[in-house]
Amino acid sequence: MINSIKQEQTRKSQELQSQISQCNNALENSEELLEFATRSLDIKEPEEFSKAARQIKDRVTMASAFRLSLKPKVSDNMTHLMVDFSQERQMLQTLKFLPVPKAPEIDPVECLVADNSVTVAWRMPEEDNKIDHFILEHRKTNFDGLPRVKDERCWEIIDNIKGTEYTLSGLKFDSKYMNFRVRACNKAVAGEYSDPVTLETKALNFNLDNSSSHLNLKVEDTCVEWDPTGGKGQESKIKGKENKGSVHVTSLKKHTRSGTPSPKRTSVGSRPPAVRGSRDRFTGESYTVLGDTAIESGQHYWEVKAQKDCKSYSVGVAYKTLGKFDQLGKTNTSWCIHVNNWLQNTFAAKHNNKVKALDVTVPEKIGVFCDFDGGQLSFYDANSKQLLYSFKTKFTQPLLPGFMVWCGGLSLSTGMQVPSAVRTLQKSENGMTGSASSLNNVVTQ
Repeated sequence: MINSIKQEQTRKSQELQSQISQCNNALENSEELLEFATRSLDIKEPEEFSKAARQIKDRVTMASAFRLSLKPKVSDNMTHLMVDFSQERQMLQTLKFLPVPKAPEIDPVECLVADNSVTVAWRMPEEDNKIDHFILEHRKTNFDGLPRVKDERCWEIIDNIKGTEYTLSGLKFDSKYMNFRVRACNKAVAGEYSDPVTLETKALNFNLDNSSSHLNLKVEDTCVEWDPTGGKGQESKIKGKENKGSVHVTSLKKHTRSGTPSPKRTSVGSRPPAVRGSRDRFTGESYTVLGDTAIESGQHYWEVKAQKDCKSYSVGVAYKTLGKFDQLGKTNTSWCIHVNNWLQNTFAAKHNNKVKALDVTVPEKIGVFCDFDGGQLSFYDANSKQLLYSFKTKFTQPLLPGFMVWCGGLSLSTGMQVPSAVRTLQKSENGMTGSASSLNNVVTQ
């Protein structure tokens, strides 16, 4: 449009300038004719005067000034350069603008934390039928107050939620709390976030303590594996210049036991001041490893899965005072269930060197429930939640999760809440009694 206007301006300016030039020329010619006519008035002889008069007549008749139009050749009309916005105006008038959705309100009373799942429920402050979906964001934290901006984990996003509640399942509760916030979206825009809420997601988290495990066990956080070469292939290598009394660095081979498989483990000859209760490393036939976190109160749950070809293993708890030669279940300071797949298959509960054979199938994964205050240790099929066995006693010292493995391996699942099915079964057992020391009177299924 601007280019068209400029071109129109240039064309009209040129035409007007040409018309002005023609008028100027005609005016000059007219002035010359007037001067000739004035001079002709002074002629005295009639014959000469008549001749001049005829010339004046001819020149007037032929003068260009009398053929020129003083009306401009171009018009100032600009209507042909106007834009018709009528169609666009009609379209704009038919547009319907969606309002920005208001922030939803999360209802903490309706939120549920159970079975390592979190259900978050919310509502809109007022009805809005233009809402298309919701976006839920969550993150883990160990701070129980309002969510902080700094030093926090990033928000994880769940988009396109059609309802006003959502359940996150299969979570590992490795933090004390979780923050949640939600926002509503229509077809045009997302609204403001709701006020964040903080829900408690506390559960027992522990790793295996490889600083005191048997040397024939290869331990990595939540996994333990039998290693028959453990402790035999340790080889110290000194790299560079070392001062007197420096710690030797041992090599870690792919299938060879090392004195330094992780930062927690050190070689026997250079062990630093004792840690985690200042206990000695298990030795002899006590192929044992304990958890690195003590249980001093409350109810807790974890699960253990054995390798398919594992020949022998035990799962249970023990006091910190368990001796370095002691085996799980053979002292009055430890309780366990034992699985033996070598020579003959046995499945039994063990405590204080007493054995109770279990007439149930060994499950793929074992769930361990420990109620420290209630003095109860129960074992379950982790998948079906079938009760395998229960010890009823009175715990007088802090407990550590305990594991024994020979010719095979175990893997742990921690950060788990006590399953609802287990809580229900425990309520039905609360009225039953057991012995603090004798396996014969222990509550069983």
